[in-house]
Amino acid sequence: MSGLSERAASGSVTSIETAEAEATRLNQGVLEFALGAQKMMFEELVFLGDQMLERTQTEMHLFTEFVAKMAGAHSVRDIKTMCEECGQHQLDFFRRDSERLFRHGERMIAATSNLISSRELN
Repeated sequence: MSGLSERAASGSVTSIETAEAEATRLNQGVLEFALGAQKMMFEELVFLGDQMLERTQTEMHLFTEFVAKMAGAHSVRDIKTMCEECGQHQLDFFRRDSERLFRHGERMIAATSNLISSRELN
């Protein structure tokens, strides 16, 4: 008991309270970071699922268009024209898909940067 009263008199109880408050603050920061990272990962999984579905629908549309044009082609010239048109559609799809992927990468970098910079690391 005399040790406790001596520590209280010397001010070490205050330093213990300060240390506890600091540990609580750090734990809260870690918890917020972990929850933010978990939320971001969940949003990315939902986004990925939506993008996969949209890409599959677009690919199926392009394939259906290709089959319909192939069935309607009656000469080598028609087949050549059809291949050029379908090739152009594939290139346009690839360009749009690449631009979407690039924008998504930029968005992910910004979200990660905000998640990291919004937390104090001290």
